[in-house]
Amino acid sequence: MNTGNEQFVLFGFKGSGSAAIEAALEWAGLPYRMVRTASWAKGSSLDKLAAINPLKQIPTLVLPDGTVLSESAAILIHLGLTCPKAGLLPGEPSARARCLRALVYIAANCYSAVSVTDFPQRWTASTDESAQQAVRQAARAQLHHHWGVFSDVFAPGVEQASSAATFLSGLRTDGSDQPGAVDLLAAVVSKWSGTRAYLKAHRPGFLALLERIEAHPRVAPVFARHWP
Repeated sequence: MNTGNEQFVLFGFKGSGSAAIEAALEWAGLPYRMVRTASWAKGSSLDKLAAINPLKQIPTLVLPDGTVLSESAAILIHLGLTCPKAGLLPGEPSARARCLRALVYIAANCYSAVSVTDFPQRWTASTDESAQQAVRQAARAQLHHHWGVFSDVFAPGVEQASSAATFLSGLRTDGSDQPGAVDLLAAVVSKWSGTRAYLKAHRPGFLALLERIEAHPRVAPVFARHWP
């Protein structure tokens, strides 16, 4: 698939992980076209998505040369590496390594657990509703634990000084404090499965940081479209 006009094509849906990719594309000043689709949305362009991604995952991003990218962390890493001036990833190697670890952490531990909470029937052979509910509850507890660990590892000290905390991507080489790829993914994935309520009770400083991310002038318009 080739757009022919140097335009990216993003398959996504309202309230989904495509919000992080939309924010990143707009932050980097990259032109893109949205294809609204999701496995749970009737009448959407699901056949078009299935043709390039058999798992029918959103977000899926098609690059201008036709290359297909899926997995939110992989997409954000690619955009950060190919558009270094946008600052989605730090330029300093050790800071960048830390951000790559954080992105993969969210994908492997948090995003994956959300899938279980949303579709517990896929993770048990039992058709009993109570058994499926038990799977959902266990996955949700594990998800919240993973977010607590994320806060402690990647936002240390935020509970003691949330108002002064930098964004998760850290200070840029010029000393500016702006959101980056990790911030965008954390702000989006934490919207689901009761995570924000858990953080309010157990990591209020980290929750305040996430709210500061989504309120940033260059991020807020995207979040307003997804969570009006």
